[in-house]
Amino acid sequence: MGVDLREGEWLDDNLANWDERVAVHVASEMYDRTRLREGGDVLDPIVRETLARLYPDGLEGVRVLHLQCHFGSDTLSLANLGATVVGIDFSPQAVAEARRMADELGLAHRARFIEANVYDARHMLPEPESFDLVFTSWGTIGWLPDVAEWARIVSWFVKPGGRFVFADGHPAAFVFDGDGGPGGLPAFAYPYSNESPDVIDDPSDYADAEVALANARTWEWMHPLGEVFAALRDAGLDIETFTEHYRVPWRIFPATVELGDGMFGWPAEQWLPLSYELVAVPRTTPVE
Repeated sequence: MGVDLREGEWLDDNLANWDERVAVHVASEMYDRTRLREGGDVLDPIVRETLARLYPDGLEGVRVLHLQCHFGSDTLSLANLGATVVGIDFSPQAVAEARRMADELGLAHRARFIEANVYDARHMLPEPESFDLVFTSWGTIGWLPDVAEWARIVSWFVKPGGRFVFADGHPAAFVFDGDGGPGGLPAFAYPYSNESPDVIDDPSDYADAEVALANARTWEWMHPLGEVFAALRDAGLDIETFTEHYRVPWRIFPATVELGDGMFGWPAEQWLPLSYELVAVPRTTPVE
């Protein structure tokens, strides 16, 4: 990849950006945690429906690793649902808030948070095949230069018979931006595949339209579906289910409209998928 996975300007810029976002997100309506405080969850409908299908009897006794967990709202949601969860994030501000919230909710016995670059996860938790469920969702791999190493880390932690659940924005949607297309739709802005990152100076934040971030520069990578699938396969994981969705849990484009329960989608026709989710399992037979 030609990028140092553990240090460099890309990591410094992205970390400064996400550290600054924490206070913005904690104060935002989008990340309202009322349901968490009431003992419920704030999972989006896509993830909630997938977990309900996979675990019809609930998450009691399920050990979960949540990679790139931000300030832990989804992590603590899983703990409220009965799981024992470890959340990892590279932002010290995010991890501090996650730990504070775990204490507030009385969930510190179920939810542990570790400050670490995701690429260092195996050093922070040197226990292979130790989780029933590895989970990551929404705005994660686009910040990572090497999705193959990410997949190897996921595979390292999943128990035989366990699962990996992943949901994220669709790379077909990420080639667009703004509202400069016909009828106010987004316009082409980025290539579908890029070995070099898009270095973007954008002070806006998706959770609060009024905020101007001081740490505005980010480094982002496109990871096409074929690259993600190949990375998981080469890491020893087989895709059990794959679903494309025409909704996403943030206003990805100005033209998208509220669908309820925090989700956004196209105003009329289903122009192209906005997100996808997959479930992968450890391979039981070698690839020929």
